[in-house]
Amino acid sequence: MKMNLDDPKLTAFALDELTGTEKEEMETAVAASPEAQEFVRELRLLSGNLRAEYAAEREAYPIEHSNLVPLEQKDEPWSLSRRLALAASIALCACFGAIAIGTLKRGGAGFVGRPNPGREPAPAVNQTEQTPVEGVDNLAATSPAEQLPAAPPPPVGASLATPSFNDLGVIASSDPSAMGAATARNRLLARQAPGAAGGASVEKKAEAWYRQDFNTARYGSIEENPFLEATSNPLSTFSIDVDTASYSNIRRFIENGSLPPKDAVRIEELINYFSYDYPQPDDSLPFSVHLDAASCPWAPTHRLVRIGLKGREMPNEKRPASNLVFLLDVSGSMEPANRLPIVKQAMRLLVDKLGENDRIAIVVYAGASGLVLPSTTGDRKEQILGALENLQAGGSTNGAEGIELAYRTAAEHFIKGGVNRVMLATDGDFNIGTTSEGELVRLIQEKAKSGVFLSVLGVGDDNLNDSMMQKLADKGNGNYAYLDSVEEARKVLVRQINGTLVTIAKDVKIQVEFNPAQVGSYRLIGYEKRLLRKEDFNNDKIDAGEIGAGHTVTALYEVVPAGTEPNPAASVPPVDPLKYQPTTPALAVLPKAKTGSPEMLTVKLRYKEPEGETSKLLERPFVDPGTAFANATPDLKFAAAVAEFGMILRDSEYKGNGSLGAVAEWATEGKGADENGYRAGFLALVRKTKTL
Repeated sequence: MKMNLDDPKLTAFALDELTGTEKEEMETAVAASPEAQEFVRELRLLSGNLRAEYAAEREAYPIEHSNLVPLEQKDEPWSLSRRLALAASIALCACFGAIAIGTLKRGGAGFVGRPNPGREPAPAVNQTEQTPVEGVDNLAATSPAEQLPAAPPPPVGASLATPSFNDLGVIASSDPSAMGAATARNRLLARQAPGAAGGASVEKKAEAWYRQDFNTARYGSIEENPFLEATSNPLSTFSIDVDTASYSNIRRFIENGSLPPKDAVRIEELINYFSYDYPQPDDSLPFSVHLDAASCPWAPTHRLVRIGLKGREMPNEKRPASNLVFLLDVSGSMEPANRLPIVKQAMRLLVDKLGENDRIAIVVYAGASGLVLPSTTGDRKEQILGALENLQAGGSTNGAEGIELAYRTAAEHFIKGGVNRVMLATDGDFNIGTTSEGELVRLIQEKAKSGVFLSVLGVGDDNLNDSMMQKLADKGNGNYAYLDSVEEARKVLVRQINGTLVTIAKDVKIQVEFNPAQVGSYRLIGYEKRLLRKEDFNNDKIDAGEIGAGHTVTALYEVVPAGTEPNPAASVPPVDPLKYQPTTPALAVLPKAKTGSPEMLTVKLRYKEPEGETSKLLERPFVDPGTAFANATPDLKFAAAVAEFGMILRDSEYKGNGSLGAVAEWATEGKGADENGYRAGFLALVRKTKTL
């Protein structure tokens, strides 16, 4: 039997507020519903934890109230409506209280927490003395906790979950879906040793702990691209994408023993995680264009067409001077070892690669934002690393305020012709200030007009706001990477530093025109979040993706040759005949020279110089050579393997007859030299997936 978990009677039953017949009826209903049993168990556990925490708080922070006046007790029978209202209120308070308990308390050592069995404590962070910077908010000199007012203890006699959330510095999420018991966050407070008798201080000991009882990670919904008829839809238009976050994120899921959510799998980001052996561009262009094709391995009667771009390589010694602002989230949700600690390690790797011509500033944000390190030359590494070491997590998350300060700092030290970039590192859990995804995206879009680009480094797991971070990077003329390890940070910020920092072309769009005489239908694999209208291709006001120095960008089309049966696009319901013009263009009216052309397609690209506002056009026709997949280049085989792996993870209706075994076979044939072992890592991931 399935029960309504939002029924206030169920909540009242879980909190032992029902009696008599009502209680007996609910016991019978709960006994028949596993979901209700789990709900009752979790709510009772949460209620017990809250009571214990509240009692501990009262004991740790005793306070005498001499001005309390006892209220006269009246014996008044409780009606059902009053009992249900109280039960519902307690349930809501319990959920909100779970969030409140996660708020970090004021303490001399910063925000810390109680050990969590089953999780490793975050590594200790060395404290480094710093001289306050005059005229700015210097958050490195004092811990975030020391800048917030102490939270007063709750009054005697207050109900279980009514320590004022405003007093505790908590503002609950505005997302209603985050308010139920199934998404309550339970982050428990730190305990620190009290001072010695007589006021003499003793060393305070604490182990960092963060607890996330429920998974609130957010991924944007993906509707896979369908097959389209080449006659009625001859143009396919999209923005390039150099993001790689999806691959390292799904790797985290699989290595931890579970399959990723379908919407976490963005196939183009899986493919573009790997570099491919495309030719270097000539001196007049920022990138080269490569086209090839072979039979499609998961649908042998179809063709697999690859479009590849290769950004011009740039030696490190020729990289232009950089003006970087690290925008680091130091809120309470960033406390675990796989969040702020890994961000700090990543920043250290990047700092090591910067020199005297580069400038670095550090802006942090939690409940408030501040300039920890004013813009400093890259050769002053001790000062920069000291500021990083001093950072600790604590507080709520006001991302918009930090974004404003970071872009303002970057603008004040703008280097014309150089690299001007904000590097945002966060789990995306913005919960105070401007929290609307739309407003944050528009804020970033407006800031991008300043010529300062954005890189987003995502961290975390159970509350990762992947959807927001992807959109911020997209609208900020930047890229989005997910750091699941220090090794991934080394890939993004050391081995691919020029591609991450140096933009060689912006607003890069691709438009493919298919020849209906050669193509029956086609499907773009991935890029669902990057599709553009055909009219957007020539519109320079439309934003598109950026390509960095040395970056490779790959897109795959599955093409059904003309005359091939069955045609997947034929299953799409037909459009009613148009009243004023033909529904579809007739091939007969096309010039013979075009309909008889052996060309399968023509690829057009538009791009702007990094500081330009007018796009330039490239055009490349392509004739399918008819290559069999067995004779395809190793790079095409590997790209096909990654694409099929993504479709299998998504359980795509277009995955054809592929399998994980076939994916491993194609990837092995396409492994090549594999200098950094990334393709070997993919093969290991495929083998691990087979066991799940």
